[in-house]
Amino acid sequence: MLRHNGQTLGGHPLGTPVSRTRLALACGLLLAAAFASAQTSQRPDRRPNIVLILADDLGWRDVGYQGSDFHETPNIDRLAKAGMVFTQAYAGAGNCAPSRAVLLSGQYGPRHGVYAVDSTERGPKASMRLTPIPNRSGLTPATVTMAEALKAAGYTTGIFGKWHLGGPEGASPGMQGFDTVFDSRPNPNVRRDEPDDPKGVASLTRAAVEFIETNKDRPFFAFVSHHAIHTALEARPASLAKFTAKARGARHGDALYAACLYDLDDAVGVLRAKLEALGIEKDTLLIFTSDNGGTQQSSQEPLRGSKGGYYEGGIREPFIAWWPGVVKPGASSTAPIHFVDLYPTFLDVARTARPTDTALDGETLLPLLTNRERRLKREAIFWHFPGYLDTPVIRGRDPVFRTRPVSVVRVGDWKLHLYHEEWRLDGGRGALATNNAVELYDMRTDIGERRNLVATHPKERDRLLDTLLAWIDRTQAPWPTPR
Repeated sequence: MLRHNGQTLGGHPLGTPVSRTRLALACGLLLAAAFASAQTSQRPDRRPNIVLILADDLGWRDVGYQGSDFHETPNIDRLAKAGMVFTQAYAGAGNCAPSRAVLLSGQYGPRHGVYAVDSTERGPKASMRLTPIPNRSGLTPATVTMAEALKAAGYTTGIFGKWHLGGPEGASPGMQGFDTVFDSRPNPNVRRDEPDDPKGVASLTRAAVEFIETNKDRPFFAFVSHHAIHTALEARPASLAKFTAKARGARHGDALYAACLYDLDDAVGVLRAKLEALGIEKDTLLIFTSDNGGTQQSSQEPLRGSKGGYYEGGIREPFIAWWPGVVKPGASSTAPIHFVDLYPTFLDVARTARPTDTALDGETLLPLLTNRERRLKREAIFWHFPGYLDTPVIRGRDPVFRTRPVSVVRVGDWKLHLYHEEWRLDGGRGALATNNAVELYDMRTDIGERRNLVATHPKERDRLLDTLLAWIDRTQAPWPTPR
């Protein structure tokens, strides 16, 4: 289904354009753009394009350049060599919908209330010691998304693929800033009977290529939001045959998983080649990343855990920024970055001001991309999950749940997990020596989160705990209540 400028082609209606009031407000953003100081495009007379490629459930360890010993991602690997790799990039949440809500709103979970897919009460209720905070099904129409802010700044906007933020309380992408909307599989639970494009990777890419060709002479924002490699895994027959015949690696060896990823990788190459063929690659920032960690089908070791949890395997992502002439080829950054940073980054790239009616929690990455800075100014990044997700993860904390209610903070090289059940019901701060409410890890020496240093490093523990509790108060993040 394709929607352009309020009209739907080949599908059901996806909503109406943003209101006149919000567009009028956006005119102020357009005027402010004239005063922005960043000179980043190769052609000073136009603002750069932005292409965001988002994989679904692609783990940090899955791609070739991160050391997979079975998967093959030649196009992603070439993109990494030609651009900047962020080695400590984080998703907005441990699974799909809340992570995408963080990405598109530029806000941490407590501001928009999207914490999970469907329910925050997933798993055996008898094992839940707290009553979780109800989940919001999607971003409300009042949320000013990055697409709306870029559209207000004069960009043509398009989304190609998964939205996952509608629902009774949400809104369609057409209502939240996207001029063109296309999804090859609007119902991801229904298999496509198309052997040459079973996961819709190729058709999404073709629609994005058409959008880019049509808008090559004016600034555009293309959000290419794949369904791959989310289950159910599907792949082209030739891709599957390739990996079925390949010897397993020590870490990875699922042929269908690898084949699905191989098809996704091919699409990344097609998009990059199109930008180069049109001669607009130097006027385009391209970001490649994933919405959350890999599933249990693919080990992320040495990272702990997987999708749905808040150990590194659930939230650390592959992340590449490619912008010829601006981003140095082969560059690498160890700065911890978060999905909340993409919204302000895109506004800076577009040389436009932040919306005046929405709070943004992130910090622009432009100084890192242009090599002016090696670190960001902020002190910390955060996650807040006030609910339960069933099915335990690899090397998880819990034999029943992927995660119980938890808040997480990263400050410098340190990462702290605060578990709500033990904190609220088992003595809180006064009983940290015995209640197991807090876990503390040194990311510099222990990315696998194997050594809990809460007892041996009280100074760092208290510093991070104070930072996290202050943030919870500041954002009015809700705590689950005792049953």
